[in-house]
Formats: sequence, structure tokens, C-alpha cells
Amino acid sequence: MSQTAKRAAIILAAGQGTRMKSPVPKVLHTVGGRTLLDLAIDAAEGLGCERVIVVVGAHSPEVGRAARKRLGEAHVVVQDPPLGTGHAVLAAREALAGFDGQVIVSYADCPLITADVLRGVFDLADRSDLAVLGFEAAEAGAYGRLVISGTDDLEAIVEAKEATPEQLKISLCNSGVLAADRAVLFSLLAEVKNDNAKGEYYLTDVVGLARAQGLKPRVTFASEADVTGINSQAERAFAEQIWQQGRRAELMRDGVTLIAPETVFLSWDTQIEAGVVIEPNVVFGAGVTVEGGAVIRAFSHLEGAKVASGALIGPYARLRPGAEIGRDVHIGNFVEVKNTKIGDGAKANHLAYLGDGDIGARANIGAGTIFCNYDGYFKHRTRIGEGAFIGSNTALVAPVTVGAGAITGSGSVITDDVAPEALAFERSRQSEKAGWAKTFRERKAAEKAALKKQDTKA
Repeated sequence: MSQTAKRAAIILAAGQGTRMKSPVPKVLHTVGGRTLLDLAIDAAEGLGCERVIVVVGAHSPEVGRAARKRLGEAHVVVQDPPLGTGHAVLAAREALAGFDGQVIVSYADCPLITADVLRGVFDLADRSDLAVLGFEAAEAGAYGRLVISGTDDLEAIVEAKEATPEQLKISLCNSGVLAADRAVLFSLLAEVKNDNAKGEYYLTDVVGLARAQGLKPRVTFASEADVTGINSQAERAFAEQIWQQGRRAELMRDGVTLIAPETVFLSWDTQIEAGVVIEPNVVFGAGVTVEGGAVIRAFSHLEGAKVASGALIGPYARLRPGAEIGRDVHIGNFVEVKNTKIGDGAKANHLAYLGDGDIGARANIGAGTIFCNYDGYFKHRTRIGEGAFIGSNTALVAPVTVGAGAITGSGSVITDDVAPEALAFERSRQSEKAGWAKTFRERKAAEKAALKKQDTKA
């Protein structure tokens, strides 16, 4: 097959996932904040596949909806009833009618199989009649064994329950991933029988059928971690651990400082430039970009946020979707920022909620400041001008604008716009009653003593 052969992918996502013991279908669970289904599609699209077909089961309509939303109706087929992996691949035959090129079969519940791993299978398929992806297992257990000769000639895939004692000693195992020319693949599948204990059509049978027809199956290998499958919550957590370790290693290799790597959790699309310092116990949700020179301090949570160079975030800060943090900005402990753009050099160092706003460069936001952005029906914006100073414990009732260089007095509730360079404050005049505190304490002490005396008599 030519190295320029067209490519397509069939992603099997019809498993019932009963061992997950969750109302959420197995392939809609996440690793790295991305569903297993999306990760499988990402890998296929990363290969430049012209067509990606997802095979779903009738028992999980949510999976079908998710696949259709991502790819469109023509890219989703239903296997009903479920009669094995070979039957599932056959369900995609009509969707690939007329396609002339290589087809790879992959699995939505194997989230760590990357485009690079699958590319190796395609490359082998270009040089052979059928390419199978294998791995060397630390404990082969119930995996199907790969019987090979020479370097990569695949003689058979033997299921563990059918293997001889000698074959059970083989540590080379089948991942389930394979690739072949579309016409060859479906021709072989048409010959697969279901004369086994489960009455199912096994995809692995195509290897024996290929050899019987004089074709030459071959095998290529990935690491056991690459082909980690998920069938339970514990296995999902294990895959998450592998994924996180890999991303942390990539970041450190590229120049990001992680003080305690094992405590930092990343998302599938986290972008962090070289020169960023990340302290312990930081969580990155989806959609975060951090420029070089920023520092993310301990116990902070970022999601859907952009952080510019030189910014200092945290500790204990929360950046929510739409937060845009400018250069050299300080967002301190227990400050929450949502859908707010903060200009260069501005500071909010303590205990504030900044939601739906625009804060000018070099503005200072005092402790206890609240953007009162929601009226119960709609969100409104607060605009703070450059160099403005917002006093501690200020409530800004949006929509409201504080002009450049203006100051608000501590404890104020600001409901009207403040002109540039003006002082705005809103509070009752302080009054004082001389000696009141002493009289109060004496009266209350007497009342307490009287109650105690009554209790003693009782």
C-alpha cells in the first residue's frame, strides 16, 4: 500500500461499561478533563483520517448524541444487538462504502492511545496486509497472546482461556487495535464465525483468516501504559494518574517549574509556557493559558482563564471562565475572578469577588470588595478605570463605572457612576455614646449573676 494512502478510523464505543457502576456511560467519563470518547476522536483526527466512524450501542443513547454532536450523523452507527468486536466493526461497513484506503480500528475506552501510537500501526499497514498493535505485559493474565515468528510476523492471536500452558508464558499481548485496507478488512470480517462459548464475532479471528488466505499479518508494539484500557473506576483513576504524570513531565522538560509535580493537576488543553512557576496543590481546568514568567501559588484553581507574563496568582485564588489577567497583575488569597479583564499592574490581594467586569491598569482592589453583578435575572458589568483605588469592603452594584484615578471609601455601597479622580463614599455618620460600654457590661454581669443564683437555689 502507498505511503500516501487515505486513512479512516473506526472507534468502538458500544461497550456497556457495567463495571463502572455509574449512571454515566463509560466512554463519557473523563481523563485529563476530556471524555474518553473525545480523546479517541482526537487521536484519530490527529492522524489526518478523512473519515472517523464511531460505533455506539443502543443501550447508551447519550454516547450516540455526544458522537453526533462532535462528528455529525453520518459518522455514527449503532451496533444492535451487541454481538462482539468483529460484529461492531462490521456495523461500520456501510458508512465506509466507497472509501479506498487504510482503516484503523481503535477503542474509546483506551484514552492513552495517542495519534503517534496509531500512526505506527498505519505505517506498518502500508507495508503489510494486516497490522496489529501489541504490547508486552507485566502480567499477561487474561490478555490474548501474540504468537509471532521472526521480528514481527504474526502467526496467531490466542485467547488466554484457549491457550496452551506454553502459550500462556508469552508476555506479548494483543491491544485490540489493528489496521488494514478497507476492502481486505471487511472481506475478512465477512468470514468470521460465532462458534464460540459467547456466540460472538471476534475481531481477533481476522488474523487466522488472513494467514489462511496467504496474507501476511504483522505486529508493531506500544508500551503497556499506552494501551491502558478502562473498565472500572479504579482503572479510570489509574489512567488519569498515567496521563497526569506524562503531562507534568512534558511541562518540566519544556521549562516549567513544578515545585511538587505530583500535586499539580492539568487538563487536556492546558497551555503553560516556559518560565512559569507552579507551587503545590494547583488545579488547572479546561481552557487555561499561562504565559512565561507568571507564578501560580499554592492551592489555586484555574479554569477558562488567561494569565499574562509576570502575574502572581494566589495562594488560594480561583480564576473562573473568562478571567483575563494582565501583565504583572496580583490576584491574592481568596480572590475569585470570573469573566473579568484585569489590566496590567492591577492588584486584588485579598478576599474579593470580581465577576463580570473590566479593571484598568494599576487599579487597586481592596480586601472585601464585591462586584454585585447579578440581579436575579441578568448579569451586569462593573468597570474600574486605570489607577482607581477601591477601598476595603466596597460593594459595587453593577452596572456601574468608577472613573480613572477615582477612590471609593471603605465600607461603601457604590450604586452610581464615579467620576474620574473623584472620591465616592456611602456610609452612615459615626456616633458615640460615652460610657455606654461600661454600663452595658455591668448590667449584663449582674443579670448573669442573678440567673446563676437562681439555678443554685433550684
